[in-house]
Amino acid sequence: MTKVDVAGEVLKLTSMIRDPYFRAISYARIGYQLFLLRDNRYKKAFANAVETVKMIENPIAIIKTLIEIGKYLRKAKIAAAVKVFHQAFEMTKAIPNPVHDELIESIVNTLIELKMHDEALMYTSEIKDKIRRNEMLLRLLISYINTGKVRKAYSILEIIDEEPWYSIAAVELLKTHLKREEFGSAMKILQSLKSKYWINEAMKEIAIHLKNYGAPKATFEKFVDAALTMADELSFDALRNLLVGFGSSGEIDSVIRIIKKMPPAERIKTLKEISAKIIEDEELLRILMIKIGREEFIPVAKFLLTKLLEKPDKKYIKVVETIGARTGNEAILVKVVTFLAKVGEYNKALHFAHRVTDSHLRSLAFGSIAVNLLKEGDIDRAIDTALEVKDPKWGSWLLGELLVKILELAKSKEVEDDLEKRANEHRTLWEK
Repeated sequence: MTKVDVAGEVLKLTSMIRDPYFRAISYARIGYQLFLLRDNRYKKAFANAVETVKMIENPIAIIKTLIEIGKYLRKAKIAAAVKVFHQAFEMTKAIPNPVHDELIESIVNTLIELKMHDEALMYTSEIKDKIRRNEMLLRLLISYINTGKVRKAYSILEIIDEEPWYSIAAVELLKTHLKREEFGSAMKILQSLKSKYWINEAMKEIAIHLKNYGAPKATFEKFVDAALTMADELSFDALRNLLVGFGSSGEIDSVIRIIKKMPPAERIKTLKEISAKIIEDEELLRILMIKIGREEFIPVAKFLLTKLLEKPDKKYIKVVETIGARTGNEAILVKVVTFLAKVGEYNKALHFAHRVTDSHLRSLAFGSIAVNLLKEGDIDRAIDTALEVKDPKWGSWLLGELLVKILELAKSKEVEDDLEKRANEHRTLWEK
């Protein structure tokens, strides 16, 4: 059987579909297939589809059918598609909400799929519910961007006047400008944002781009200046996001220089976030702790050491030694000693422990070394270490704790590392 015969049989069988809704849609789909086969009878199939619509009684079903017919007409490059979509739209005027808006959305979605963006925009304005309308405008804007029609996307942005849709749309355009390295346009969009949340999101996008694409430092600093201008009204969250992204790319000197422009509390918060972000890169972390300013060093060092003590790892030994070498703060030195003892670097731990002079803190420093030595079964060295605490009260307390732990070790093969907790309990008791 030839192709022509097959097409003829298909058309005859389609005429036998009893339900006019399905028959009309089937004619349209077959018309498109015949068009692809270059069979001239595709025109007859589409004509039959339009004629069959007259037999449908339900107005909503008629509209849905017209949308489907319009879709396949457009795919077959038949100009009548525009009239069919308009006919469907005209019929929606008699339909109450929410069905009215649902049908308009269906028209608009189909037009976007067919890249008939201008027609889609025209019908979107007829959606009555503002949430639905803004959602469709946003989808249309993204479709314009994806097809390279950035100017058209801007025309949509001018129409959207509700949040969060305006900000979402603006950030989509900002991302496009960043990809094109159109930093001036990206800056204008950033400065048009009013929502703190979306300014932060925009800054994240900027930070990611500047990190991944190696944008010039001068460009980075322009965005920093913009963030500083906004910071008075919208907090420093936006700038922090930018600096965290830039710091994680290794630009520590630039970040430290910019951070000086921020208030002290914001500096500390930002540096803590940067240290947490780069924690897997021990060398970058060490550089950060060398470069960091004196005012920020102690709170950031405490924060970082607390994190490192959660899961001690030998790869951070140089970072911890750098912190210890840079400070005389004895509370920090105790954390340095504790970390080094936990990773088995006892000589290095003893070096820093000897710098601690406060009796309470000295007992914690040498105590942490002694407890870890006990865990390794080195009882003699653990006791010798405890005896380094010369204060009669704290030295006696530590030796007593250690002797109890030796018995705990003999009984259960485990030693509880609770010296700090117990020391605080005793200090409170002694101070009463």
